Amino acid sequence: MNNLKRAPENVLGSARQRDFMARVLELNRMRSAPPAAFVETYGCQQNVSDSEKLSGMLRDMGYRMISSAEGADLVIFNTCAVRENAELKVFGNLGALKHNKRRNPEMLIGVCGCMTQQEHIAETIRKKYKHVDMVFGTHALYRFPEILCGALEGGRIVDIEGGSGTITENVPVLREAPPLAKVPIMYGCNNFCTYCIVPYVRGRERSRDAADIIAECESAAGQGYREVMLLGQNVNSYGNDLSGGLSFAGLLREVCRIDGIERVRFMTSHPKDISDELIRTMAEEKKICKQLHLPIQSGSDRILKAMNRKYTRAEYMEKLRKIRAAMPDIVLTTDIICGFPGETNEDFAETLSVLREAEYDMIFSFIYSKRVGTPAAEMPDCLTDEEKHKNFDEMIKVQNEISKKKNLEYLNTDQIVLIEGRSKTDPETVTGRTEGGKIVNISCPGMSGGEKDALTGELLSVRIMGARTWSLQGEYIKK
Repeated sequence: MNNLKRAPENVLGSARQRDFMARVLELNRMRSAPPAAFVETYGCQQNVSDSEKLSGMLRDMGYRMISSAEGADLVIFNTCAVRENAELKVFGNLGALKHNKRRNPEMLIGVCGCMTQQEHIAETIRKKYKHVDMVFGTHALYRFPEILCGALEGGRIVDIEGGSGTITENVPVLREAPPLAKVPIMYGCNNFCTYCIVPYVRGRERSRDAADIIAECESAAGQGYREVMLLGQNVNSYGNDLSGGLSFAGLLREVCRIDGIERVRFMTSHPKDISDELIRTMAEEKKICKQLHLPIQSGSDRILKAMNRKYTRAEYMEKLRKIRAAMPDIVLTTDIICGFPGETNEDFAETLSVLREAEYDMIFSFIYSKRVGTPAAEMPDCLTDEEKHKNFDEMIKVQNEISKKKNLEYLNTDQIVLIEGRSKTDPETVTGRTEGGKIVNISCPGMSGGEKDALTGELLSVRIMGARTWSLQGEYIKK
């Protein structure tokens, strides 16, 4: 059990942080108009949740949130360190903001998140991007009012010190509109997969108290959110660092008791920690969506060992068998890394065979990206870049055929869909998700625009009329 230091109750509500928030609010009230802030998020759902906290604090300090950097008085990039492409994109966008700052010298620019928790990245920003006013890591999120206050008063703030394992509660949150609320249940990771930077930038596993999680879910339900997604780097190990608390399965059952919450999802699960209790809970609780994201990463036992995944292919597939036996209609997704150091074409063939055997509804796949400071970064390669890209393309082709086949099984069935709003690409349709998380684009014959907008947050029975590789098409007939 980890010996973790708990933050004092209501850390953001401490006198120190209240003072900084009040000072920033007073400065903003002296302006002729409320200043505009833009927060851009890269990476996982945990980063999205962190950005909602940043936005909540900004709102309470007198900022109005806008949807682009153009015209913003404050821009924050909340970054991801999992893949190199995400880092390169951040650096490119930071460079472009030099022009904005020249036009508006009082504009503030901040970079935070996993990327900045790496010392070499923070040093690069400090030296090469001198127009950036704030650099702070994942452990400094709750100190944001203090950091912002310092920047507003003319300082350049760099705060990337490691955390002590604190859990901060009562941080303001500004979520996207209903129906989905993202609720973190734990932070950090203890697994140390050899390719992954997360334990180094987010720290060791630490669970929130169940009472705080339940209270946040109840609050979300009271605000009209009908679905919650429980977040953690490895939700299955929730509570291992708490004495006498709920297991993850027990926490799920408690969340299902909340009035107003109709659907409960979670991510991400580590295969080694999927328990029979969790499988049974998922099968028994009607509110828990029959959807599971279970990363396998590779189908080769040799590569799984090199990755430090702590399970074999056979053990993983046995868990899939148990899951499907308990929930035959479950929607399964996974992560796969192509071209991990040392992977051969024979190892890759094992991964293809897993795809064909498991028949996932969808995969999230990437060519391996070297992360400084991880053991895999020092491992030798077997395949050329050309071979890795060839294998990756073949894997996508195989999975696309499987995904299309799985979606075709939905044709002419009626599915309960939680409506998320108008489609971003076709305002004449609305979009939503099935219990299994499949996207459904829905036509609504004879309905006005206002009637379509009113469907947001509703659970509708929709007839599936078409199937594509990544989405379904449905029709809702107003009764």
